[in-house]
Amino acid sequence: MQNHKLITYSNITITFTLFIFFLQYMFPIITSYLGLNINFLSVGFWWQPLTVIFTHGGFDHILMNMFMLYIFGNLIESSKGKFTFFLVYFIGGVISSLLTFSFMYIFEINLFDGGGVVGASGAICGILGYIAFIDRYQRKGMVIWVLLISLAPLVLGLPIAWYGHLLGFVVGWIIGMIKK
Repeated sequence: MQNHKLITYSNITITFTLFIFFLQYMFPIITSYLGLNINFLSVGFWWQPLTVIFTHGGFDHILMNMFMLYIFGNLIESSKGKFTFFLVYFIGGVISSLLTFSFMYIFEINLFDGGGVVGASGAICGILGYIAFIDRYQRKGMVIWVLLISLAPLVLGLPIAWYGHLLGFVVGWIIGMIKK
């Protein structure tokens, strides 16, 4: 059941994310403060595991993520409630960000050369993992979709944090198991 209300937490989150993206576009330095990078440890930017879900790497990135959030965030919000949406998207997003950062740190991926990650993909995949756990009819499609958006760009050599997608999906699945 889709939520047809205009004012939902999902839609407010989308609006805020678009605002942050606009600021990133106008002032690119913002990404080094809000994206998830080595400053999280070296400078103490403790907010980055949360704020990274509001940053994005380009128009295609934000359009895809916000489309997915609109569809599936509103779905969870209307069927399971605002608290569940908050739990899965924001708490799941922070946990998947921390796991993504840990993965990057352990394997020395794109952290020590001034890089990092941006985007809500871990949080979005957390929503998909949650749905896959609670709705066995959607499970196969959700797993295939997350594998496709994670592994296809990897094979094509595109610079995406595929591990963030997979970790987010697992976090969402675990939230589903705990909330069961």
